[in-house]
Amino acid sequence: MSLTALALSLSVGVPEASAQGFFERLFGGGSRQARQQEFPANPPAKRLRNETKTVQKAKNRRQAASLRKAKAAPQISAPSYYTYKAEPLVAVDFSSLTHVATPIVSISHEAAATGLRFDEALAGLDEFELLAEKDIAAALSSYYAENRSFIWIDGTEPNARAFETLSVLSEAAGHGLDPADYQVGFPLSAEPVGRRRDLIRFEMALSARALRYVRDATRGRIDPNRISGYHDFPAKPLNLAGVLTILARTNAPRAYLETRHPRNPQYRALQAELKALETVQDDTVSVDPGLLLKPGQSSPELPKLLALIARDAGALGGEDRETLARLAASEVYAGDLVPVIKAAQQRAGLKPDGVVGPRTVRALVGTSKAERIDKVKIALEQLRWLPSQLGSPRVFINQPAFTAAYIDGETETLKTRVVIGAAATQTSFFYDEIEQVDYNPYWGVPQSIIVNEMLPRLRRDPGCLDRAGYEVFNGKGKRIPSSSVNWWRYGANVPYTIRQTPSEANALGELKILFPNEHAIYMHDTPVKHLFERDGRAFSHGCIRLQDPRGMAAAVLGTSVDHVAAKLKQGHSMEKTPKVPVYVAYFTAWPTPAGTVEYFDDVYDRDSRVRLAIDATEAVRAPGS
Repeated sequence: MSLTALALSLSVGVPEASAQGFFERLFGGGSRQARQQEFPANPPAKRLRNETKTVQKAKNRRQAASLRKAKAAPQISAPSYYTYKAEPLVAVDFSSLTHVATPIVSISHEAAATGLRFDEALAGLDEFELLAEKDIAAALSSYYAENRSFIWIDGTEPNARAFETLSVLSEAAGHGLDPADYQVGFPLSAEPVGRRRDLIRFEMALSARALRYVRDATRGRIDPNRISGYHDFPAKPLNLAGVLTILARTNAPRAYLETRHPRNPQYRALQAELKALETVQDDTVSVDPGLLLKPGQSSPELPKLLALIARDAGALGGEDRETLARLAASEVYAGDLVPVIKAAQQRAGLKPDGVVGPRTVRALVGTSKAERIDKVKIALEQLRWLPSQLGSPRVFINQPAFTAAYIDGETETLKTRVVIGAAATQTSFFYDEIEQVDYNPYWGVPQSIIVNEMLPRLRRDPGCLDRAGYEVFNGKGKRIPSSSVNWWRYGANVPYTIRQTPSEANALGELKILFPNEHAIYMHDTPVKHLFERDGRAFSHGCIRLQDPRGMAAAVLGTSVDHVAAKLKQGHSMEKTPKVPVYVAYFTAWPTPAGTVEYFDDVYDRDSRVRLAIDATEAVRAPGS
């Protein structure tokens, strides 16, 4: 096998049952025929003499003993999913307020009529247990210790600010939130002492729930970093005591509270979709999701699929419409129906192969109303983890859609297909800033791949990297032959760096686009182009492979594709970019620039984990929990 061909085999992205199996295939550990082509077998007699010499040398170096005693090759674990632990609630400490107040045993009807002073009402907090999140509880104590006055009470009644805020909290469902999380008991007692008690408790409860609403709107109900090691988001700063100061001074609390939600058109489109979904009838048709039907076969599910296609018959050609009408009740997948199925697949963005499989069924059936509502609510929650304004220009990668887009002024000036991480090597969910384009790049092999995938092969064949166009460097930065290393000495900490040299077969292709992050994820080219033709494109080790890398590089650099092509001709080099926000995102419901919400498969089953986290939070917040 030529060096180029061998190096190309090293860069091929394939669906992998395990990481070790991937590099077994890369280094000739696949089929016997492949191994024989890469490393031709010796004639039996000569092979026997060579094996004898090899064993003797191993004994002389005391390596045979280590081979016999060696344990299984170590593994560096991928990030994991966690059992979500919701934030517990704590009792608000009112002692800093009540210990300086002079308790009032009773209050006259005349005093009640003219108004209630804050300090006079504090006795009503005795034996009052108000549960809230820890930071909210601290903010309440801090604010009212410094500001000994009502926000929500004028005289002896809730004021207009209180009623407007209560109205906003009751409408939380329009944002995909649960209004029950923000409910506040209304002061009902007319008796003076009871009224004083009810008013001060109403004051504190409404402040606590208004702060919860603001916190949820700003950051989301759940902490995404508690879901898994694949979620990586910085904590959003939020001055909760300052929020109470603003609410105390504003005459328009609704306007202020609405500004706490994400302020981007994507959020508004998802809100509108949620409202529309709640008013439409569910017209989902039930079809076996595991259906596999080829021409000539039959199934009672076929008429259902044909009925779904007939709903959009206006998009079909005249001949296909005639065929559909004639065979609408057929359970036999006749040859005449193949063009109809192919046309439907084409419209759905699938490979038009005429085979009805699970992806074709999902595309034709669509997502049920309940599933769409759930996806939209989760998308609204996830948008709260991102900056309120996403920025322009920006790059937005949506993993379930297998796409990356360059967006300028909310216009997609470039959209390209991508390959994302396989199930065993998932792409993380985070955001960062693009900083650099590398032309004709080296590929620095991540430590996880060195340990999990290369090391088992290197123990058997130390020189394989030398033959495959890889370079090995020791801790002092000196390049050494891979054949000179006793790879059996090392486990999960290999003290060498390995990189693949620039070439047409380099795993990163002709360029990579960097946004430095602790996950070692970036966008790059690939020599393996055929994977972009697949509908599902989860095959990488976590990085984002681009179908149009030159177009994306030109976009983030603010230059032309011709400029990128010229730089590629000059060999290995690097070019700084303007700092462009990049979102390596995960949304199974996401709006197009026109505002139409599209739905995608949950590639990594992450939506269910978000739902479990929300449910855990709701359980903690439930009264009596």
